[in-house]
Formats: sequence, C-alpha cells, structure tokens
Amino acid sequence: MSEESPAGAVSTEAASGTINSLGRTLSSVLEAGREILARRGLSPSSKAGPAAALVELCRELLDHRGEASGLALASEITRCYRELPESERTTLFDSLASEFEVDPDAVQRAAEHYREETSQENLAAIARAVEAPRQKLFRRINTAPDGTATLVTMRGHLLPLLRSNPQYRGLDSDLKHLFISWFNKGFLELRRVDWSSPAMVLERIIDYEAVHEINGWDDLRNRLREDRRCFAFFHPALRDDPLVFVEIALTDELPGALAPLLQQERVTGNAGNANTVVFYSISNCHPGLAGISFGNFLIKNVVGELKNELPSLKTFVTLSPVPGFRKWLLSTDLDELVPEEQLEKVKQPVGKVVETDVYETLLRLCAHYLLKVKSGELPMDPVARFHLGNGARLHRIHGGADLSTKGREQSGGIMVNYLYDLDKIEEYHEAYFDQGVISASRSVIKMLD
Repeated sequence: MSEESPAGAVSTEAASGTINSLGRTLSSVLEAGREILARRGLSPSSKAGPAAALVELCRELLDHRGEASGLALASEITRCYRELPESERTTLFDSLASEFEVDPDAVQRAAEHYREETSQENLAAIARAVEAPRQKLFRRINTAPDGTATLVTMRGHLLPLLRSNPQYRGLDSDLKHLFISWFNKGFLELRRVDWSSPAMVLERIIDYEAVHEINGWDDLRNRLREDRRCFAFFHPALRDDPLVFVEIALTDELPGALAPLLQQERVTGNAGNANTVVFYSISNCHPGLAGISFGNFLIKNVVGELKNELPSLKTFVTLSPVPGFRKWLLSTDLDELVPEEQLEKVKQPVGKVVETDVYETLLRLCAHYLLKVKSGELPMDPVARFHLGNGARLHRIHGGADLSTKGREQSGGIMVNYLYDLDKIEEYHEAYFDQGVISASRSVIKMLD
C-alpha cells in the first residue's frame, strides 16, 4: 500500500497563514532589543563553555530591566538551550538548582519581621523571599516567542535525572508550579483532528502516538475515517503542537479486541448509526508536562462534543491496556493465588496461543491486580488510576485482545473496558477518592472468587 501524504499538505508557514499584527509587533520589538544588546556588548564570554555562557545570559536576564532588550535576551536563551549539548545540561541544571535557589537567610529575616509586626507588607515580603529567583527567570524566558516550548522541553530533559540528582527537585517543582498556571484548563482549545488538519498537526499525531503506533500516512488516514474520531487539546503558546489527544472508534457493540478497531481493510460504518464510543488510545505528547493533568478534562469535553454531534450515542467505554500487569506478575509471589501446577506457566512469555486454563488464570490474576494491588491508596496500574480517577467503572476484562509484541509483553495480551456511565461518573469519582472504592461490574468482581 502506498505511503500517501494528506491531500493539500503544505508547509507550516502556508498552513498558519499570514503573521498577525501582534506577531509583527513582537518581531519588531525583538529586533530592536537585539540591536540594543549589540550596541551594549551584552553577550556571554566566548571563552565560557555552552552551559556557562547560558548561565551568564540567565544572570543578565534576571537583573535586566529593559523590555525590548530583555525580550531579546530571553530569545537568545531559548536559542542557546535548544543548541546546548546533552553533556552540558547537568552543568546548567546544577547552576539553576543552586545559584538561583531561595536564600534561607532572607526567608528567616522576613519571617522574623512578620512575627514582630503582622502587616500585609511583611506577609508579602515572606512570599517574595520563599520564591526562588529562578521562577522570575522562567517567567521572563517565557516572554520569548519559543519560551514556553523551551521550558517544557527543559523539564522533559530534567525529569529523568531526578532519581540520581535529588538536588534538582526544587528546580522541577518550580517549573511544574508555573506550568500548572500557564496550562490552566481555561487556556486549552479542543480541536477535532481530521484529514484536512494542517500537515504539522498530522505529523505530530503520528510521532506522539504512545499507545498503538501509527505506521505512516495510510494508517493515520484509516484512523481518521468517517467512523473514527481524533480530538486534541492545544495551547496558544504551542500553536499547532498538541498537548494530549484521544483516538476514538464509533461502533455498534462493546469491543473485546484491538485488531478490528485498527483494521485498515474494513467496511466503514455510518457514524450516525453508532451507539458506542470507544476510547482506544490517549497519548500525552510532551514529557515536560508530566503531572499536569489534561486527559480527564479531555475525555469529558469530547463526550460533550460527540453527544452534540451524534445524539444516538449511548455507551462510552475504553479499550485499554494493562501496562503494569506483566511487570507485577513477574515480581510477585503467586503461591496463594495460583494452583501449583500453573505457577511457572503463568509467568512464561505470552505467545499467540496459550492453554485455555492458563489464560483463565491470567484473567483472574489481572482482575486481582486491578482491584487489589495498590501503590499507596490507589491502584498500581497507571491506566487504571487514570480512568477510575475520572469516574469510570472497571467493566470487562478480555483475554487475547492485543497480541502485538508490546501488548503481550506488558499486558499479557489482556485489555480492559472502563465504562463511563454519564449518570454516575461523579458518584464513582467521589467514592474512589473519598473511600478508596473501585467501581467494578459484577462479572469482574466474580473473577476474584
């Protein structure tokens, strides 16, 4: 089958149209700022290494007052960070974590002044003292045209280093604190992604798909046909770069396997005749936005959009993997859960064909894993935590539902339907968080017997 690109696919510049007046004004200010910096000779030492030069620019920006030149400095910092070698990142992070940290003496002095006089001014002084200077630095970097994207990328580079570098946790906390405000739900724009969407958006959907890989343009077009939907959240600062997206199948039955949903050679049904919405893939696009929740808000907005478009839709379910199941299975003593003769078999790699009694045991173990195995007070499985926390119910567990290599290695080929009962979402959500109750169907609960 040919690898066909979307009809009318054009460059980002052509797709985005002409630059608006605000953009022209920003460009003009930025150019003026660069000229001011050039006249003043404000540039990092050429003898400094890349990270040291970047820290020098950060110091200058933090102390800078001019608007145009400050914007130019922020823009230069974003450029330098994008070009910073990976080997230099820890040098930069070390400086951001130490040199731009809270001054404990200043906090102590502010607290003592407030203890002596409980005035609003002294309270404000405490607030200023406990805010690390790097927060002000990040806010100033964020004024640059690519500032937000650069800071999101920076946190994406930082997160994998936290385990071995606990001194970076304050740096991460400051970035996350700012992102929670900048990526507030009020700033998010819900868009349907279809075959007429800009090429940049379609390319990024292919690149970002994290659950079920999209194998080129033909596969993507298949997922955007009349009986399929894709919705994404966008943010003004990231333009046509999605934050999170969900892929949907419109069907007339509850799905028990993945392959029919992804099948390219299928008869496309009339979406108007569908009664079931299947959320089969949700992908977060930017590692730097980990911990900033968009998915639950996305699902609830998409449900509203689909109900308005297709009133015939009655059932809203997922077809979800169980990505932590095999990892738990291989690291757990199963003596009290599994007949002795099956202990070794259930831990074997799952092939295309598995003995029936072994697979029945695997399904029971999966039910136990989802309902009983916790990380703290919440389910250990990340996908279960997400959907149950949204107010969904654990509805059905299907064996042999995803026999791809990834599906077998992570989930033992098992997939799950989480049901979004629109009349009970809030009830299930409250019970989950207030009482630790996992809402589940009778058929799933029976599997524990």
